[in-house]
Amino acid sequence: MMGLFSQAGSTFNRVVKPRGSIEGDDKPPSDTEPDEPPSCSDDDEGSIIASLISQLRVGMDLSKVTFPTFVLEPRSMLERITDFMSHPDLIFGAESFDDPEERFIRVLQYYLAGWHIKPKGVKKPYNPVLGEFFRCRYDYPNGTQGYYIAEQVSHHPPVSAFFYITPANHVSIIGELRPKSKFLGNSVSTTMEGENRVTLLGKPDDGEYVITMPNMYARGILFGKMVLELGDTCIAKNEKHGLYCDLEFKTKGFFSGTYNALAGRIRKDSSDIGEVSGRWSHVMDFRNNKSGKKRILFDAVKDGQNVSPKWVPPTEEQEPNESRRLWADLTEAILLKDMEAATIAKTSVEDAQREERKKREENGEVHVPRFFEKVNGRWLPKLKIPKDPQESAKVVQEWIFPSTTKLGSPTSNSPPSETYSLTERPS
Repeated sequence: MMGLFSQAGSTFNRVVKPRGSIEGDDKPPSDTEPDEPPSCSDDDEGSIIASLISQLRVGMDLSKVTFPTFVLEPRSMLERITDFMSHPDLIFGAESFDDPEERFIRVLQYYLAGWHIKPKGVKKPYNPVLGEFFRCRYDYPNGTQGYYIAEQVSHHPPVSAFFYITPANHVSIIGELRPKSKFLGNSVSTTMEGENRVTLLGKPDDGEYVITMPNMYARGILFGKMVLELGDTCIAKNEKHGLYCDLEFKTKGFFSGTYNALAGRIRKDSSDIGEVSGRWSHVMDFRNNKSGKKRILFDAVKDGQNVSPKWVPPTEEQEPNESRRLWADLTEAILLKDMEAATIAKTSVEDAQREERKKREENGEVHVPRFFEKVNGRWLPKLKIPKDPQESAKVVQEWIFPSTTKLGSPTSNSPPSETYSLTERPS
């Protein structure tokens, strides 16, 4: 699951393990009971209330609220976004289907498979600081690679930009998240503005598949059982082929309903194609209106553990503002359940961020993101990518990992091929 209070059928389970860090926390965190959403223990709930009640006012922006460190998930939001790259086989090969509707469904599968991954309890990832970045590489069983980079490009308002590409498997994903959280009385809502923009590089004429995010609700903040739910409607669309999916994430009613339910309909222009239903924590399926047949989109119970591990540079080789190194002391303290040390570590990073901002203001400087730039209102990678997959993989790896050993990176003796800028996609 993506983030709480943020602003405040896989077969890819055998990988070659290169030098670096492929850690156990890349597996899905332990879940709660099957029919229950993430929840807090009674002790945690009492401590949260004591910590927050003096700070909260109904309708206030939670960016100004300090949360106790025991509600933190030990990773940055920039890393948590990688949950959506956990089941790549669901989208790999989508470009090989002649039917645009099938390609659309495959993209939808990729999106739906990212929500089941969540920590035990109601937890929030670290709020990234300005200039923080997270990078990793995926080494797939077929000998290909995937690359991911995310950067905090704005602090007020908070914006996380991210880019994933696997040239050999013909998939590119660019997006940004702009979370806005508010206290609503006995609950916290997080509006997840932003979108994922998926491109099937093998079908460039399709254009982009654009997907928005549902909102999140932490209920029972002051009384009752504290639970986390996804709610409201998000949209997946491919305007080139007139394909749309209105997907509703349903919250449980007070007297009826179930947790983690979703429902939606896929349509081509004004004609319904089929229906999506199920639970994002369990099984989701698609029913074709014409044939009446059902197919499973993703079975989180059966395939949820088959997460593609990611390779991350060892912490000691990371740059100072790289997520795992930046938050290393906080992560260690949380894992040791030393909340006093965790609070000190968290405060240290935040104080340093405020000091850097003060210096920039005094010097009249403006922060310039390293990996992304804003073009026509969108955050895009500062990168030109060769159209040839082999050359593309080499260029991307050297851009994301300029100072690390290029283990397993493809090479090419051919002259440079045609390139295109991600800020100016060919039509």
